[in-house]
Amino acid sequence: MAVFIGTFENKVDRKGRVSVPAPFRQALADLSYQGIVAFPSRRAEVIEACGIDLMEKMIEEDLQVNLLDDAPDGPAAPIFYDLQQLPFDGEGRVILPAAFCDYAGIAEYATFVGVGKLFQIWRPERLAEYKAARRSSP
Repeated sequence: MAVFIGTFENKVDRKGRVSVPAPFRQALADLSYQGIVAFPSRRAEVIEACGIDLMEKMIEEDLQVNLLDDAPDGPAAPIFYDLQQLPFDGEGRVILPAAFCDYAGIAEYATFVGVGKLFQIWRPERLAEYKAARRSSP
């Protein structure tokens, strides 16, 4: 399972392309899909992303639940509604969907933060505010 650690800030070009940090790309190098899976977070106004390996695991676990349930979708279904596969280009960049950038407030720069099995993509100023608020709360 890919693991993401560290914080990196990269420029976003006019087409919405941003370079995924090299350590994150290295963590994803041996997976079946060469890119990331991204979605708007439910925890904060940020984009969350991971490798296809985590999505495959979630699908497997969700399928086991679905087969025993009368509901058409399982507990993880709301996450899948907004998922986007974002392939790497030849330079290790992805194109961030405009709707995701609008949601996260990302414009000229994006800050990538590794949080274990996921990583987050923040508007740098919003991340600074979030970190300050978290550090000041008891």
